Amino acid sequence: MAATRVLALLAQSIIQLPQRVGSELDDSKHEHVQQLMEQLSLETTRLLQELERGAFAWGALLFAALQQWQFWAIAGVMVLLFRLCCWLRKRRSQRPDSSDEEKSSSSSSTELEEEGSGEDSDDEGHPLMTRIFAKRIWCSVESMAYGRQVVEELVGDVLVVLQERLSNSFFPVLQPAIGVGSTFAGWSPAGHDAVYRLLVPLKPPHGHAFHLELGTAGQMPAKNCVRVELECTCTRDQCVEDMLCFLHHPEEALQRNLDSTLLSTFCTGFYLDAQKIARWFQNLVISAWGEMTQSRHYSMEMLPSSRSCKLQLTNASGRSLLVEMVFGVQQGNSDIFLSSQTTEAIFTPSTTWAETYAVAEAKFFRCMARQAPRDTLYLNCLQLCASMLVSAGFSSYTWKTVVMHLLNTIPPSSWGRWDFMMRLQDIMCYLHGCLEEKRLDHFFFGNENMPEDIILPAAFQAAEPINLFQCLVQDPAAHAKAWREFEELQDRLTRLQVFGV
Repeated sequence: MAATRVLALLAQSIIQLPQRVGSELDDSKHEHVQQLMEQLSLETTRLLQELERGAFAWGALLFAALQQWQFWAIAGVMVLLFRLCCWLRKRRSQRPDSSDEEKSSSSSSTELEEEGSGEDSDDEGHPLMTRIFAKRIWCSVESMAYGRQVVEELVGDVLVVLQERLSNSFFPVLQPAIGVGSTFAGWSPAGHDAVYRLLVPLKPPHGHAFHLELGTAGQMPAKNCVRVELECTCTRDQCVEDMLCFLHHPEEALQRNLDSTLLSTFCTGFYLDAQKIARWFQNLVISAWGEMTQSRHYSMEMLPSSRSCKLQLTNASGRSLLVEMVFGVQQGNSDIFLSSQTTEAIFTPSTTWAETYAVAEAKFFRCMARQAPRDTLYLNCLQLCASMLVSAGFSSYTWKTVVMHLLNTIPPSSWGRWDFMMRLQDIMCYLHGCLEEKRLDHFFFGNENMPEDIILPAAFQAAEPINLFQCLVQDPAAHAKAWREFEELQDRLTRLQVFGV
């Protein structure tokens, strides 16, 4: 009978299908499934024709068919096979090309857009979960990319105006700003509310020199100061007309430049004062804002800050950007600076400058971006950890340090979408090991595996690594609390993997 043949074809189709739906089918198996579908369709048509030629009316036939389990079995399995063939056709058309996997791109927002705008996938490596996570962070990453472009252009224009104004003064010489922090690296725990932080390097003006007095590495609170010293310019500037040497003709030089000397305006004693620098720069920005093209598109509000320049820029649609410019003095020709940003101490003297590694970190992530293939998602992992797995015990700096150590051992090419969940587990395993040993090494001290682009002071390379988890060694209660928080984070990640919430 036709019904028996149809059911036999159904059984043959199901038996010969791969046991694992998610595995790849070669071309011969794919063609075989299509042939079975065609035979099944012919036999079903023949069965319906026989029923139509029967002695019963259509209504009675349909009522009788509805009572038979064969009807429902045929209909259900046909729908199943039809959807399976559609899925196979779609999967073959979306199969990744090996040549595409080797192409590199430095834009993390583009790779997220591609992940987030595609259809749901059941590929190996949990790309469906990758898409869920990517959807959650894509909007914030896209927003940050737009904000970075606006902020870089605006701050660059502001500095050009200020450099022209200060070209013949004895004020600190403003250098081009450097985008630092998580927002400029392509991730941020704050998401849409991210602060765009830039470091503005300061150079000494004519006849002056900056001498850095550095405290012990890892010392808390920091004891770093910038001593301002006068330099002799008698011989060097003989060709410069009407130029006085501050060192050998101090009284006459001060009389001519009483209100514009570095020592009298920006120092407390002989040390550069971060708060005086900040107030001076804030006033300059306010006075220069009217000359900026951006003033026609954004309203600017100066936010309170004693050691930096914080701006809130709001466009006509009400969208705001938070910008913070901190000031830095470079250590030699290295990527390490002394920064005006507030230290972790309860009280920070205005002449104390914090050692910052933000520029070196920015160069590290740019170096990784140049090496990374197109679909690399290490920044996505970092964004997920910093925003969704954040806790009081593990700061965004902790997550960043862990990921940087892993990027030094696991190449960027192994952080693709196929490895997304595996890399997340690697991050958790690395943090687990750090908690067991009560030790997380600072990335830039005593690290021999450093990209060549990053320039560190000689003392950094020879120094013993600083333990960022030293507090866990000294405080057993804090260590126990960190374990509890780690277990909660592990449960949180499991829920994200299983339920997406």
